[in-house]
Amino acid sequence: MTDGHAPGAPGGPGNGHRALRDLVMAATVRIHRAGPGYALDEPGTFLGSGFFIAPNWVLTCAHVVRSGEGNEVTVVYETGPGRGTSAVAGEVATALPDRVGLPVRGTWPSPDLALVRLREPVDHDCAYVTERPAAYYEEAVVLYSGWSVVGGELRRLSGTCTVQGTLGGWSDDEQIRLGGDVLPPGVSGGPVVDPVRGEVVGVLKSRTDRGLGGTCTGVEQLRSLPVPAEEMRAEHDDSYHAVFHAHDRYHRDRQRHPDTDRSTWADVQNQLGARPGRALSPEERTQLLGRLADLPPPVSTRALLGLLESLVGDQTAIPHPAPRGWRDGLGALYENSRQDAALDLVLDYAMRAMSAERPFVTPGTQAAERALWEWVRQTAEGRPGPAYRRRLGQQWIERLQLAPRGPSAAEAEAAHGTAHSADRAPRLFVLLELEQLGWEPGRCDWHVSVGRPTGEVMRLRDGERTPLEELPAALAPALAEAFRQCDEPGRPADLQVALPHLLLGLDVDAWQFGPGEPPLGAHRPVVVRCADREQLPEPADAVAPAGKQLPADEEQHEREARWRWIHAHGAQAEVLDCEDGLRVPVPAAESLRGLPHKTVPVLCRYGDHRFEDDPVALVRIVHGGYGVALWRRWRGQPDAVCGEFHRRAGDTVAGAGRADRLPELVHALRAGLRAGRPETYWADGIALFYDDPRRPLPGTGDLLEAP
Repeated sequence: MTDGHAPGAPGGPGNGHRALRDLVMAATVRIHRAGPGYALDEPGTFLGSGFFIAPNWVLTCAHVVRSGEGNEVTVVYETGPGRGTSAVAGEVATALPDRVGLPVRGTWPSPDLALVRLREPVDHDCAYVTERPAAYYEEAVVLYSGWSVVGGELRRLSGTCTVQGTLGGWSDDEQIRLGGDVLPPGVSGGPVVDPVRGEVVGVLKSRTDRGLGGTCTGVEQLRSLPVPAEEMRAEHDDSYHAVFHAHDRYHRDRQRHPDTDRSTWADVQNQLGARPGRALSPEERTQLLGRLADLPPPVSTRALLGLLESLVGDQTAIPHPAPRGWRDGLGALYENSRQDAALDLVLDYAMRAMSAERPFVTPGTQAAERALWEWVRQTAEGRPGPAYRRRLGQQWIERLQLAPRGPSAAEAEAAHGTAHSADRAPRLFVLLELEQLGWEPGRCDWHVSVGRPTGEVMRLRDGERTPLEELPAALAPALAEAFRQCDEPGRPADLQVALPHLLLGLDVDAWQFGPGEPPLGAHRPVVVRCADREQLPEPADAVAPAGKQLPADEEQHEREARWRWIHAHGAQAEVLDCEDGLRVPVPAAESLRGLPHKTVPVLCRYGDHRFEDDPVALVRIVHGGYGVALWRRWRGQPDAVCGEFHRRAGDTVAGAGRADRLPELVHALRAGLRAGRPETYWADGIALFYDDPRRPLPGTGDLLEAP
């Protein structure tokens, strides 16, 4: 456990240990019975503790979540120091072993672990989990965290225990015996942390009935989660890979994030003097694991073991349970490398992972391979020697010469957790137009129409001076009638929403027309259009190089050219307002016109009002000649991690093949959010601008033209 350091209580680098304790406490949650009406501080519903292991995933004990009712629990957490507690519904995704429906008698069998999947996306901190089984030494000290009822109130607490050996053998029944402190009721499921390496190594399982201490389970036991029976077609098909890939990308992105003054786990590990496997600094380890997590996982444990044997020979000491993911293989190298060969083994391992057989590929796989190569190249500079660096370069050249492995349509579908529809034939659609009243900006006139493939628009109903907050209720009858006229069995009609540019952020897709009904965007494709393009304010940069205002016909020509390209040849996302988590201004309209025609603008921070006004960014995109753009309505805290949104948005746009599939893809993402599928949580608040320049809106020209 101590990685060569002398074991001891967390009293060495005092600042580092205090910061480590803060990180551990921030990730620790409490788990309550599910049910409406419970107060967040109600001890009677309290089941036990847990901790965030990845965005929207909680690790705890199986006996904690199975002591409630059914498969549902409530997770109570803190979003930050002094911000108070929040609650979110959770579902038990898997338990080891699973005794659902059976009475709880005696001690729950080992490994006694459970993963809870949140029902909706939230912002929170995640603990850093070790990538290798811990080597436990007698008298080593560990830090723990959890919740308990103290004086009739729920209180968060932490403490230290000493490792006193193990209970069981090299099997799933092995437990780690702890002593030295009284473990109060309720802390089961909380994290156990190595204070020397600064990482979570176990989960509190039980306490002794009399005396001090109890037991914990090593986090490596999660490797024994069931392997899917069917061939893996996407990361989220296997819970183990879904959780730990998200874990490693989170910590990589958090380390890159400059928009916060809070310490990261790698920062604290540096303060502690931790040296992962002797070869890497904490930052290097975090970056490497994050890049490995961008790749598809190994095709099997056997394939991963074969890769390790090719590096260190067939005498490899195989940890138990056997390595399952790229991070596990890296951890195994730590135990099988000599001091003088540690770095070249790590670099060779990264090169093998880069060219390994894939169970599937995504639109971002080749970019992930290149990013991993850049890490290898930069890390190797000036270290193992020129001959070794030349060999690495030759391997990369050989990798590039292999036949490209682009994703098939089925693979792209699996990569996003969505389903592509067949080519979209022209169908009826519903058009909602909102007109903001200049003298009453809080009210709108509205029109609901049915659009036909022939280009005709038939208006059904109008309304006047409706307050913005009353629009869902006022529009419900008219939209319901329009949908009845347009929907086909199994194929709900698209809703096009024409909004003035100041209201393009209006969350029409989130409207609900009745209790328990799904949000509008989860039931059908919902896209937005710009209703006042002809009256848009001209930004100062919307001029031709000669200094004259860009002619309207030239702007129209540019829009049509971009539209044709992305619908014939495919598209590529370009995040315009965020670089490594830092808000940046959207480029000037003239600069946007210079981007390739395959570009689809993406806004990560729409609604983050600390910086540039959102309508300014959208006006620049519209004047830049774009008819398709993606953004998400920013709901996060100022320091929320956004790397997953960048990555997944890029894969979604590239995997669509043609832009006409984007409305269905965004619809599927919203449906996934509604169903509580974590692989879609990155798309919370997503909006699709889809404004066909060949079909002008009523009042801006002729009737809608036939496609």
